[in-house]
Amino acid sequence: MKSFKYHIVLSAVAAMSLISCSESFLDKLPDERAEIDTEDKVLLLLRSAYPTANYEWIAELSSDNIIDNQSPHMPTKPWDKQILTHYNYTSYDRWDDELYQFQPATYAIYSDYDSPGSLWEGYYNSIATCNAALQTIDQLTFSKGMTNKLKAAKSEALLIRAYCHFCLVNVFCQTFKNMEESKKDIGIPYVTQVEDVVAKDYDRGTVADVYERIQADLEEGLATQTDEFFTVPKWHFNQNAAHAFAARFYLYKRDWAKVIEHANAVLGTDNNSLLNMMMDYSIFYNCSTGDDYSNKWQSPDLNNNLMLTTTGSLLERRCFGSRYSIAGTAAREVFLIGTNHKLWSSYYVCPIAIVSGMCFGSNTHDYGYISSKIFEQFEYSDKIAGIGYPHILLRTFTANELLLERAEAKLMLGQVAAASEDLCAYWNNSLDKFSEADYKAYVEAGYIKYLSDDIIRTYYADASHMNCRADWNCTQTVSSDYVIPANAVPYMNCLNEFRRFETMFEGLRYFDLKRWGVEWTHYYSVNSVPCTLPSPDVRRAIEVPWETISAGMASSRGDINKPANSNYVLLDPEDAKIK
Repeated sequence: MKSFKYHIVLSAVAAMSLISCSESFLDKLPDERAEIDTEDKVLLLLRSAYPTANYEWIAELSSDNIIDNQSPHMPTKPWDKQILTHYNYTSYDRWDDELYQFQPATYAIYSDYDSPGSLWEGYYNSIATCNAALQTIDQLTFSKGMTNKLKAAKSEALLIRAYCHFCLVNVFCQTFKNMEESKKDIGIPYVTQVEDVVAKDYDRGTVADVYERIQADLEEGLATQTDEFFTVPKWHFNQNAAHAFAARFYLYKRDWAKVIEHANAVLGTDNNSLLNMMMDYSIFYNCSTGDDYSNKWQSPDLNNNLMLTTTGSLLERRCFGSRYSIAGTAAREVFLIGTNHKLWSSYYVCPIAIVSGMCFGSNTHDYGYISSKIFEQFEYSDKIAGIGYPHILLRTFTANELLLERAEAKLMLGQVAAASEDLCAYWNNSLDKFSEADYKAYVEAGYIKYLSDDIIRTYYADASHMNCRADWNCTQTVSSDYVIPANAVPYMNCLNEFRRFETMFEGLRYFDLKRWGVEWTHYYSVNSVPCTLPSPDVRRAIEVPWETISAGMASSRGDINKPANSNYVLLDPEDAKIK
């Protein structure tokens, strides 16, 4: 794959891991094999600046998308009886048990794929690369002047640096509340300088500080962004990806007008331009294997894919066939599995999921469901020995998800009719992008129906339906000024369902739960021990790696042995298993 070649050309620039506040990369050149002394080398270096760590498993495991298969639960199929007898499912890693219980991953280490440590180290490695590139750009600009290539390189470096800090702050910190309240929440180190000492202390600052600095980098980078020097723009912060990142940042910051502004820059303001950017489900018609579906989902030629990132990850292996997976009631709510939904009939799984190749499962047991969009791409380092590196291609930004962000922003501004149009466009344009044969089989045959404002106001007003709530007062636990009026509740319920469906396996569900102040519960072990995460609660921030805390970095949670708003005691993962 193209991104694999990028990583072979120049590896990550330095051993900048921020393992602690007293141990960092040594005083040496950014890359021992080559001095970065030309604008072309800077552009080449930035190819290795994109993060190769993956937050999807941490986030999915911490969300309500995942259940403990070992705990008694309702089956995935709506008409089956409750499952009371369970196999002795094995956790993929013991730290999965800890994260599922909203506790620090004390069994995880930095070298573990998908662990908090790998995420912390990987993203700060990317930040270090960006800082080295920016330093070189300043030096070249001083001696030779600011060329168009250097301007483009600076833009890309700033966008990557902003994005990496954005991911880190949303994983390892409390959700953004507002600029005043978020001054009370501990942030993450915002690193902007290349280290030139063996040891350096880092101040985590506050969430408000981090958001301010992200916004500064984002706006400066976006102002001069160009696709001119990208061979394959989808592997870079191309113009559409930069606007999509800006829209997501302002969504989390609740600057609704800017969400719409940046979403419009990608999606346009008419349905014809929007339809061109939506997910094209017709491409799956001739697929026959999981790899076929996966290659379609992850293609840089797909208009819906705004940016792709290659990550080292075991995500596919972790979330299917192990102890924790999307199964049972969670699978019903994520995959829209039901028998009485207003938008489809006959099939108990939504036809969009069938057409797009998402659903894989077992007829007899809840091993979990999985999506072909996260199928593993394995890079062999030695084919004879059968060894190499597992990769998951992260669809970093998509037009479909961006459309739902715009719908949310419009709803928050009181533009209910416009929000309804975007929600209907998300669903209805998907049907219009079916292949001719699938359209006849599902839409013309009446199995799947178009969405209308009337359906939103009636079906999604009923809190008994999956993914629907009686009210959204939970947002006020995040901030007293974050109010969703009663007339917006059906639209929020529809948005909630569509976002959960659209972002499955991609980790964004966890961030949605945090920023909306939603409370959720994990049931753990054969005894169905409830692990509830209210809002607010210090455990809504993933704890930074234990190695970092041991070396002196401030905890995300204060006293990690006494979680706030909780009398929960960590279960011994071994004791909870069937003997």
